[in-house]
Amino acid sequence: MVAMDQVDGVEIVDQIKTRVVGIDIRLSRTTFAVVDVRGEIVAQDRFVTSDYPDINDYVKALSDKVMMLVEENGGYETVRSIGVSVPSASSVTGCIENAANMPWKGVIPLAAMLRDRLGLAVAVANDAHITALGEKAYGSAHGMQDFVVVSISHGGLGSCFFSNGHPHLGYNGFAGEFGHTCVEVNGRQCGCGRKGCLETYCSVRGLLTTIDELMAEADEPTMLTDLCQKDIASIAACCDKGDKLAIEAFRRVGDMLGLGLANYASILNPEAIILTGDMTAAGKWLLKPMRASFDEHVFQNIKNKTRILVSILKEGERDVLGASALAWDVKEYSLFK
Repeated sequence: MVAMDQVDGVEIVDQIKTRVVGIDIRLSRTTFAVVDVRGEIVAQDRFVTSDYPDINDYVKALSDKVMMLVEENGGYETVRSIGVSVPSASSVTGCIENAANMPWKGVIPLAAMLRDRLGLAVAVANDAHITALGEKAYGSAHGMQDFVVVSISHGGLGSCFFSNGHPHLGYNGFAGEFGHTCVEVNGRQCGCGRKGCLETYCSVRGLLTTIDELMAEADEPTMLTDLCQKDIASIAACCDKGDKLAIEAFRRVGDMLGLGLANYASILNPEAIILTGDMTAAGKWLLKPMRASFDEHVFQNIKNKTRILVSILKEGERDVLGASALAWDVKEYSLFK
């Protein structure tokens, strides 16, 4: 793509870069992709995040893999910038700051580290912020101005909210830490160091803890005892077969989640709350008790006026696309112009 201009009658042609790189960093895996101006994924790859417990080794490996993918798909001259999604990151500082559920501790200047290695502009943001950008640009929130996106995954419970069409990030980029609101005084220990955080009850990890507690209390048999691997699909399958303990586990999680969402909605009055992440695969077993709890606890003047939706985007693509949307907003910089 080119831009045309004239100076003293002489035509000047500038090349416009038409691609960015989106990177989604999670505890289990890192996914990275070359994305074009239409939001199409040109090429992508992934690797296991936990293979690199040292952040310097991780950044080197990620940079090498990104460079290889870019060179194989158009080269550096086509790439404008890079966007990165990672838990506990600040878009203001470009740092991962004291991540509770990642292998690297302390404050990590990830944007600067990647920029130094890759020679391109790099923007870093919290994974919940990126998820919301993806939903706004390509998903269920397209066309909305005031909405909340909540991500319920194995390690945590994150959120980001848009107000008047813009994400509210807060003073230093950590607004929307929904998962770290306290719902139980002296409750379950959280990875952030505090006790009773909502994500200790409403993440996948929280569900598994609830199941362990119920199994310790229960006198009747449950199919969950024989599961080799307890994941959302297998637990929901037990619910489908009438397993009372599995149904009760989702009921407790849904009840707590609905209460938290009702408080959130009562403060923000959003048009919609969009749910994403692994837990949404539980379907009615989670969503039905969650909705009942939400309706019971939400402020009466906005009851029945907030839509609760499940994301229509694929789990493997949403945050890569969201990271690419972030990349388009960062001021262009490149050593390869």
